[in-house]
Amino acid sequence: MKESFKNRAIENLEAATILFENKKYNASANRAYYAAFHLAIAALYSNSIKPNIDHRSVQSLFSDLFFNKRKVFPSKYKVYLNNMQDFRNIADYKQGLSQKNARKQLNDAKDFFSIIKGAIDEN
Repeated sequence: MKESFKNRAIENLEAATILFENKKYNASANRAYYAAFHLAIAALYSNSIKPNIDHRSVQSLFSDLFFNKRKVFPSKYKVYLNNMQDFRNIADYKQGLSQKNARKQLNDAKDFFSIIKGAIDEN
């Protein structure tokens, strides 16, 4: 399952980039969030945790394991999933995102990805 979710994360990050380049900012923000979300799931699986696949459970388990207990990643990443979900919700259900906010979402996903993927690859 770890590899499956890691591959989905890679696919979603690639899609988010393509969508952003084509000025599909709301769709890009959606895919950027799911890139981070799927990578968080892969990280949990790489630590022998089989999470319920819902947003709150994954975010809570991920934060608790990697930031509160093990302190594996820099603390600034603790809020990334929650903040990215907020942007996704604005993109999907509210007024939509500007180019600036969609760029932030994509950059945050890439930043999150570069840190988290390394830890997954080590396991």
